[in-house]
Amino acid sequence: MSRLTRITENTTGLHLGLSSLFKLFLLGGVAIIAAVFIWYTFSVIEKLKQDTRSQVDKYVKMWQMAANSPTSGSELQFIFEEIIVKANFPIIVLDADGEPLHWRNIENIPPEDTTASSRQKLRQIAADMIAQNGQFPLVYSDRIVNYFCYGDSEAINQLKMMPFVELGLVLAFFMVAIIGFQNLRRSEERHIWVGMAKETAHQLGTPISSLMGWLEVLGTDYPTDHKTDDERISIPDTVDNMKVDVARLQRVANRFGLIGSVPELTTHDLNDLMHETVEYFRRRLPFEGNGITIEFTAGSIPPVALNAELFTWALENLIKNALQAVDSRTGRLQISTEELNRTGLVRINIEDNGKGIPPGAARKIFRPGFTTKKRGWGLGLTLVKRIITEYHRGQIHLVKSKPGETLFEIILPVSPENRNAR
Repeated sequence: MSRLTRITENTTGLHLGLSSLFKLFLLGGVAIIAAVFIWYTFSVIEKLKQDTRSQVDKYVKMWQMAANSPTSGSELQFIFEEIIVKANFPIIVLDADGEPLHWRNIENIPPEDTTASSRQKLRQIAADMIAQNGQFPLVYSDRIVNYFCYGDSEAINQLKMMPFVELGLVLAFFMVAIIGFQNLRRSEERHIWVGMAKETAHQLGTPISSLMGWLEVLGTDYPTDHKTDDERISIPDTVDNMKVDVARLQRVANRFGLIGSVPELTTHDLNDLMHETVEYFRRRLPFEGNGITIEFTAGSIPPVALNAELFTWALENLIKNALQAVDSRTGRLQISTEELNRTGLVRINIEDNGKGIPPGAARKIFRPGFTTKKRGWGLGLTLVKRIITEYHRGQIHLVKSKPGETLFEIILPVSPENRNAR
């Protein structure tokens, strides 16, 4: 196992451990805060309800004393109007038959409203009050003449909504914390990724330089053909082909070196880059399967602003994935380019007749670390998406995927000078 792999695995394991610990701590903290807030709110509500009930008890006793003492009716009315009606909670006084006689603080029903519809509403409100808080009988000469009932004050009603508000705020805090944590995790993953890319470029650089030197020596020492018993091997041609592949290795190292920096975009003929990449894979099709074909249809498109190294890297990843998905005897890749009319955009379609991507996996294919393969780090399509969207301000979509038909679509903006010219 390489040093880079060990470092990455250790870092990933530590990150996952801290991630799980952070989530548990956050969830526990949110639960405790929510419980404390809700408990405190209900405690305040209960205390206010007890205070209200104690106040009602005093009102009823005061009225009871006045009703059973040799006082005039005006004094009884004074007690009701100057003491009881100043309460800040709803009050209804019923007669012995349950009909409303007096009321205060009833929403939308003023004390002077004695219409039949209002009295019907008052009877229903009084029934709700009795069900919630009970009723207090007013006795005169050992006979119940009135009933006193009350409801919760506006403050209590507002406080009843507070647990829901608090729960909503706590959930909002939890969501913000989760989003912040995910952004932090993505930032950490990006730094790890950039570090891996830089380290890979550094590790590849030395052996590639050495190989290129040895190729020069080989080409100098064996300028003529070397014959074997049954075939002729052209040393110079072999050296030339090896130089092509070593040069490609050098390009790979350069690509890794570009990760984490702002790439320079220059105007390119997209069809030329596509054709070059397709031809590279066509020359290697015998290694993938003799039955596989790659078709490229170049549309009439304007130049596009690209970083050729990074864009061809993304394109190669998509083609390589398609080649791995198709059957080695009947596999078919269809690649095309076209201009989206008068939109300043060009589209690249990459379609294969492979086994397709399961619906559950299709939503996750661009996530870092997700892969449907038995081997792999799950970074290929994530890298592709980053190159297309972040570095080239484009878009990439999995348009459809089912057995026999998988289509990826890349949308890229036309280079600024050509866009302005149009």
